[in-house]
Amino acid sequence: MSKTYSSAERAYHEVKERILSGALPGGELVSENEIAAQLGMSRTPVRESFLRLETEGWMRLYPKRGALVVPVPPHEAEHVTHARYVVETGAVRALAVTDRTGVLAELTESLARQRELARAGDLDAFAVVDADFHRAYVLAAGNPLLAGFYDSLRERQRRMNSVALRQRGIDTDAIIAQHTRLAAFIESGDADGFATELADHLTRVHGVELRGL
Repeated sequence: MSKTYSSAERAYHEVKERILSGALPGGELVSENEIAAQLGMSRTPVRESFLRLETEGWMRLYPKRGALVVPVPPHEAEHVTHARYVVETGAVRALAVTDRTGVLAELTESLARQRELARAGDLDAFAVVDADFHRAYVLAAGNPLLAGFYDSLRERQRRMNSVALRQRGIDTDAIIAQHTRLAAFIESGDADGFATELADHLTRVHGVELRGL
């Protein structure tokens, strides 16, 4: 691997991480020089990373002006939230008739980590663990097609979590309390109770009403 390629890869992952965490918010215009100086590298690998991020839809490039971080589209939160609801409730219905010991241990561990991060005020790490909490029971259902589709939403979901935590002033303690109730419904095999709690949880966090569910 060449030095230029490795620098471009590092620039790509660093800038994308800033977008997903909300450190580079949607609508912000950034320059190659600015990012290159922050990362201690030349403009060339940064330019390559910007081109890659534009291809993926995270940035829009304007010659001689810079790169615009593409804001979250107006209806993306609604679409992602509805898709998540369908996949997560389906996964829990499948789990209701299987051995849930392993996933329950994973959820318990996640809840402990969430409390730790909430006390530390580390919202970026909390957003990641939040997303992983939900992903855990989707994977545990054992349907690779649902898991693959859910993972395709992961980056959008993480960015939405970061935006909600940073901009909407979401109470992490309230999120943890809801996660605890979701885990309890999974433990008891109550898929209907889980579905009701999940709809309320997603509405509270993302401000999206799950109509007709």
